[in-house]
Amino acid sequence: MTHAAPAASPAASDDPPPTEDLGPPPQRDPVCGMIVAPEADKPEAHHDGRLYRFCNPKCRDRFEADPEAYAFADDPVAGVRLRPDEARWMGKHEGRRFYFVSAESLAAFEAAPERYAGAAPTAPAGARWTCACHPQIDADGPGDCPLCGMGLEPVAPAAEGGETPELADFRRRLTIGGPLAAAVFALEMGSHLGVPFEAWLGVWPLAWLQAALTAPVVLWISAPFFRRGWASIRLRSPNMWTLVSLGAGAAWLASMAALTAPGIFPASLRGAEGLPPIYFEAAAVILILVLAGQILELTARARTGDALRALMGRAPTRARRLGPEGEADVPLEAVRPGDLLRVRPGEAVPVDGAVTEGASAVDESLVTGEAAPVAKGPGDAVTAGTLNGEGGFVMRAETVGAETLLARIVALTAAAQRSRAPAQALADRVSAWFVPTVVSVAVAAFLVWLVAGPSPALPYAFAAAVSVLIIACPCALGLATPMSVMVAAGRGARAGVLVRDAAALEALARAETLVLDKTGTLTEGRPRLAAMRTVQGGDEVALLRLAAALETGSAHPLASAVLEAAAARGVSPPAAEGFASTTGQGVRGRVEGRDAVLGTAGFAGAAGAPALMDWAAAQEAQGRTAVFLAADGAPLGALALEDPVREGAAEALAALRAEGLRLIMATGDARATAEATAARLGLTEVHARLTPEGKHDLVQSLRAEGGAVAMAGDGVNDAPALAAADAGIAMGAGADAALESAGVTLIGGDLRTLLRARRLATATLRNLRLNMVFAFAYNGLGVPVAAGVLYPMFGLLLSPMIAAAAMSLSSVSVIANALRLRGVRLDKATSRAGAA
Repeated sequence: MTHAAPAASPAASDDPPPTEDLGPPPQRDPVCGMIVAPEADKPEAHHDGRLYRFCNPKCRDRFEADPEAYAFADDPVAGVRLRPDEARWMGKHEGRRFYFVSAESLAAFEAAPERYAGAAPTAPAGARWTCACHPQIDADGPGDCPLCGMGLEPVAPAAEGGETPELADFRRRLTIGGPLAAAVFALEMGSHLGVPFEAWLGVWPLAWLQAALTAPVVLWISAPFFRRGWASIRLRSPNMWTLVSLGAGAAWLASMAALTAPGIFPASLRGAEGLPPIYFEAAAVILILVLAGQILELTARARTGDALRALMGRAPTRARRLGPEGEADVPLEAVRPGDLLRVRPGEAVPVDGAVTEGASAVDESLVTGEAAPVAKGPGDAVTAGTLNGEGGFVMRAETVGAETLLARIVALTAAAQRSRAPAQALADRVSAWFVPTVVSVAVAAFLVWLVAGPSPALPYAFAAAVSVLIIACPCALGLATPMSVMVAAGRGARAGVLVRDAAALEALARAETLVLDKTGTLTEGRPRLAAMRTVQGGDEVALLRLAAALETGSAHPLASAVLEAAAARGVSPPAAEGFASTTGQGVRGRVEGRDAVLGTAGFAGAAGAPALMDWAAAQEAQGRTAVFLAADGAPLGALALEDPVREGAAEALAALRAEGLRLIMATGDARATAEATAARLGLTEVHARLTPEGKHDLVQSLRAEGGAVAMAGDGVNDAPALAAADAGIAMGAGADAALESAGVTLIGGDLRTLLRARRLATATLRNLRLNMVFAFAYNGLGVPVAAGVLYPMFGLLLSPMIAAAAMSLSSVSVIANALRLRGVRLDKATSRAGAA
């Protein structure tokens, strides 16, 4: 183990020279770890909005081939995920590079590298296990899926990544079984290659040697396959293991029968020394190829959880807690709401909370998808797993454990990865009759070749039947949609798009109309008081005092604006009795002996005050929202509140419109206010003065017109419409009711994230369809070729061993296509990963 030492060259070195004032982070080559000086003329590449610099073109080429592999790394000591290109400390052990958030982490690693470098991941205690093809399976521990025989996987992958127990076991079996199968193949093919094994050993000893070498492959190396095949028959759930077991098992049993009881075969099939045809090499090679294919598939499937592991890896395992006795590092499980925690430069935020002192810039990219660090100061919220920059701050813990935003994102993303897309229904219907059909085709091929095939007919018939059984792998069909959904859900979580289930993602891709709430969706949702108007020269302070008294009990964003304005002017609101809120209308209560009402003109009875109504109309023409205040049935005045349009909203809406979406604004605000905001955003369809029921009815009517409808909103009043839409989209900072009603949540609450969500959904649907094409086309072409339809014209009959290789590669091709979604470019209009 070596520690990277400073180099003499100013253009590229391993580590910065030690200094008390660390200054800005280094620019490190993320591939080889070398530091690239800012003034050096070196190769560059862009990925996810970031510029990466390299010490040489080869490192850049390796990065561009798989940028996700180099974008993040884990500090194995602190349990924190960081960016290698900005890491200050790097160490090496047995040829591997490790990056660290502090010198203390590096020192701990150097003291005991084996402790941190070599542990294989395991599922956490109490983890649930499920099947990639059948997510309805819920098991207490590892094993085989009772429906398809595939190895079960943890519901949430281990944060560290690496080999699963099943993959490690299969690799060990291949190490032993591979040479045995190769030896059997060499012995059988020797005569074709000019090596006279039969002359040297004799026909029967050679056959017995092949049997001895094949037996461990069939009886032990491939035992899991036959166990799964028998389970599929016993449970009446035919699958790929049914076909593999029948094909390879038939080849081995026929060979053993020929070796031990040759007399049961017709004399015409027995050779000069009385030995019927044997297929030991076919059985051994088929099973080893299937095993190799399973290793490739398991390795590829492990990568589908990389994005989820990236999220899990951001949460540190310890926090620095401040107490009466001083500061101390404590396990994260010991942190309680209300604790004060110190977050030092380069550390990850341990739990959700708010800054109490200090200031810094926090990288929230893995949670929100936004690359630019966000400035944080006293009172600002911080999220578990986000990475602190150069400053330090003290925070108060508010949400801990499984309730943090990061933990909920991980849980919901894992659930989304296990959900089933509606397109999977087609695959399910096909799978129900697929295996019985394949067995019937294999039997028919056997009979046709036996009756009409060339002499000797039996070997040809047997090869055709086994090839059909082996090549017709339904696993690719079963994996076609789950793999795309798993990768897409992880990719979305990394970009600030939280997908609740696969159906929501597919619905968003199919949506033709997008209904958008105004406050908190198109606008920032943080309104401020812009102006006030009283009736007949009334006191503005008294007006604000009464309004603040009513709004104290309200959760509406407009209430916060009134209360903030009152606090800024030093106004202390009195208590309101009998508070009541009418969603979409306003609030009422009894304040200092008067029945007060604050809300819309109709709710407050302000229509009888023409001057006040004219003033409100002028304010609404500027895009402001006017609310009216009355007491004991008499109008007292009105307040004008304005809510700034979200940054980048107009550009995001223009891009969504360019991608074919019909955009509609739906709001409870007055028409003049709504139309003024819509004009600034380029929206032409506006529905104003809508109650929650009105928004719900609007969505229903749009659906009745035909075409899928998506709805984006953030408040309680949006929940019915979100639930009614084909795809409900909740802004991440919105009300819990909106989040619970939506299938997609935008963590950052940014309309540019909505654009990313739409592009992710369309790319996923294209990718999913291409997977289905791969699966159906493979079987549609492979089975007839294996059955021998090309033999009469071209003399081509597929070898069972080639069929086994093709079967293994079919699943790998589906997974490889799904993995392309990891690189989908969500900030651009076109996507190479999603292209069909």
